[in-house]
Amino acid sequence: MIQDHKKIMLRFSFILLMMVLVGIAIIIKAAFIMFAERQYWMDVADRFVKENVVVHPTRGNIISADGKLMASSLPEYKIYMDFKAGGTEKDTMLMNHLNEICEGLHQIFPDQSAKDFKRTFLQGRKKGSRSWLLYNKRISYIEFKEVKKLPVLSLSPYRGGLFAQEFNQRKKPFGSLAMRTLGDMYPDMTKGAKNGLELTYDSTLRGEDGITHRQKVMNKYLNIVDKPAVDGCDIITTIDVGMQDIAEKALVDQLKNLEAVFGVAILMEVKTGDIKAIVNMSRTPSDNYYEAKNLAVSNLMEPGSTFKTASMMVAMEDKYITPNYTVDTGNGILKMHGSFMRDHNWHKGGYGVLDVTHIMGYSSNIGVSSIIDKFYGDNPQKFVDGLKRMSIDTPIHLGIAGETAPRIRGVNQRYWSKTTLPWMSIGYETQIPPIYIANFYNAIANNGTMVKPKLVKAIVKDGEVIEEFPTEIINPKICSDTTLMYMHDILKHVVKNGLAKQAGSKQFEVAGKTGTAQISQGKAGYKAGGVSYLVSFCGYFPADNPKYTCLVSIQIPHGPASGGLQAGSVFNKIAERVYAKHLSSNLANAKDSTAVLVPDVKNGSLHEAAYILSELGVKYSGYQMEKENQEAPVWGKSEINNDGIVFNSIKQNAKLVPNVKNMGAKDAVYLLEGTGLKVRLNGIGRVTSQSIPPGSYLHKGQTIVLTLK
Repeated sequence: MIQDHKKIMLRFSFILLMMVLVGIAIIIKAAFIMFAERQYWMDVADRFVKENVVVHPTRGNIISADGKLMASSLPEYKIYMDFKAGGTEKDTMLMNHLNEICEGLHQIFPDQSAKDFKRTFLQGRKKGSRSWLLYNKRISYIEFKEVKKLPVLSLSPYRGGLFAQEFNQRKKPFGSLAMRTLGDMYPDMTKGAKNGLELTYDSTLRGEDGITHRQKVMNKYLNIVDKPAVDGCDIITTIDVGMQDIAEKALVDQLKNLEAVFGVAILMEVKTGDIKAIVNMSRTPSDNYYEAKNLAVSNLMEPGSTFKTASMMVAMEDKYITPNYTVDTGNGILKMHGSFMRDHNWHKGGYGVLDVTHIMGYSSNIGVSSIIDKFYGDNPQKFVDGLKRMSIDTPIHLGIAGETAPRIRGVNQRYWSKTTLPWMSIGYETQIPPIYIANFYNAIANNGTMVKPKLVKAIVKDGEVIEEFPTEIINPKICSDTTLMYMHDILKHVVKNGLAKQAGSKQFEVAGKTGTAQISQGKAGYKAGGVSYLVSFCGYFPADNPKYTCLVSIQIPHGPASGGLQAGSVFNKIAERVYAKHLSSNLANAKDSTAVLVPDVKNGSLHEAAYILSELGVKYSGYQMEKENQEAPVWGKSEINNDGIVFNSIKQNAKLVPNVKNMGAKDAVYLLEGTGLKVRLNGIGRVTSQSIPPGSYLHKGQTIVLTLK
């Protein structure tokens, strides 16, 4: 009995011991899973058991008026390796093809050697990593597709181990061009846009999120779409890439020359109000220039003499003056209500008696302020009402973040004094963003019709226009035809015979007005140390049939200051280069009737070259299309002689690398891939060099890099 009891206790102890050991094993395994394999099982969860996964749509593109892509969302990837996927079978395949894989990766990513890639693979394999980073940079979709063609890596993620983390990045093909107008995105694009058109049209560009979940169907896991993502719409802007580039280069060159604080350039289409170019450049601590703010719509500054045009038009509308009305400006200094008004040439004795045309031509402060003070001194509100009648301060509502409206002081407002009216008439004691000044001059160019400036022409979805933005009229007639006629002639005189000669052109007539304003130092006023100036020119061209209005405004930290010289010269460069874009030459008219135009023929397929020459009516010899077997391409090169084009065929040795220099990309790729080589292209144009010299022994599967220019 006792023996049986001992046996029972022994068995019980053994069983208990086994249970304890199993329990300990379970605890150890659980801890191992919880800590050592935590990331793996989290990845598994992400891949297999995700419920209600949000699928972000592709953000819409921003496109220029001339059809160029200015901002687009492109996928980027980081590639990882799961060394435990596919088991021993995959591991064996990986080691057998490792050299080939690493060499292939080097060809795709030349900045990293095949040796470095091999080291990366071996390190990850040794650690048995489930998510080992293979390349530390983000790669494009095309590069990712090339990686997926390599041995082992071409298998599914669960067999081959290669998987990718996808990123959706905003790209601007033209770099910083119109950067502030287009706007920026947060690094995490799901947070939306920061500024510019990206922010204004964020809801349109963003699209709608979709929802998916994973479900096992016939022993396979599938992504089941509960709600499909709706991609964002594209927006077509009014910006012309060529004109934007012209304006930006012309302005930046002058900013560097003047060591300016900032500069603004705006180019508008007269009839439509389309903004073809808008540049906002500020100086950085390193003395470079970039777009930090959209100064064209947000910068409230005293406009200076460009405002004199509006003042004179108010007086003309009230029939107080005509272009022949005269003012004695004296010696260039006049005391007005206790303060001295000066013309810029006061130290030379002034201008004496001037009519209105010459007052504007010489930009006489005394001339303009004397007229306004004489006729409106007793009723300054009438002058203010006249300005508002011309809609110079009517809010434009461009929809750009940071946009501000003009501040034209009223008689009943704070700080109005006896000196306010005369100084206001010459562009002080009032604050107007540059876009409003440009729009006012655009109304003059547009026969008095003020249209709303616009940056977006249409919203497009899948190639179809779903919303257009027609030209809106702010004021159908800002003034009478008589006043318009007077001012057209005066503004042309300012450029032709006045202070704005630098803005003029020998190719076409220009009309406009200069502006030079001392910038107030805040509470310190205008007499504090460190005087700076805002120099401007605003005008339109060609003056007789205006197509474009352009404003250039630059802040310089020192004198001498001249709107005509410093801003007008930038206007001239922009206007002449934009005008040149519209010139078209009929080459047929310039062609000598006896001459034969012979095109430059690339090396490559003789059949295709001969076909094109036949269509163009150009004579050629050395090849006959109808007698050649078109299933076997004939390769060769061409020469030009007096009789036209002479073809010389080149026989290809199947064992040697062909010579593809001077071929186009199409022919070069076709020929090389036909020999079993893999081809990578760098650049566009003709082949200038090939990484494997022509005539080398051919090894199928090798990658040859072609450089094109």
